[in-house]
Amino acid sequence: MSQVPSELVSHSKKVCSLYKRALRMLTAYYTARHHFRYEATLMRHRFDLNRDIRDVRFAKQLLLEGEEELFENTHYAERKFPESPGGVAYERFHIPPDFVMDFWHPMEKSRYPKYFKLREQLKEEYIELYKKWYPESVKESIKEEKETTKSS
Repeated sequence: MSQVPSELVSHSKKVCSLYKRALRMLTAYYTARHHFRYEATLMRHRFDLNRDIRDVRFAKQLLLEGEEELFENTHYAERKFPESPGGVAYERFHIPPDFVMDFWHPMEKSRYPKYFKLREQLKEEYIELYKKWYPESVKESIKEEKETTKSS
């Protein structure tokens, strides 16, 4: 949701997002489950009090005040899910690029003969497709253009 421009998000979605972020913030403050549930119930009650407001301007003002209150009460060390951005395990395991297997020793490749045979076939097909999309004549014309621009 953070990638969607705020103009396209409805008011109810913004309120739901604020509620969810407020609950996540409560988990940072209250580690004991029963304390958290009590505070979450109070938070839900505060949201329910303003549930039936029909005046758009007043509802928007309440939303802005809620956003500001959440910002002011932000915990210094928010709890984050381990694999989410900012979490302790975010991008922990680096996935190496595909070309790294080209540098494997033949003894290592011999352990997976079917895979590397298929891999070589796919590489050849890709090279043929590349040559089909970008023929040599186009490459040569690009080189000639570069040479003419350098000389002038």
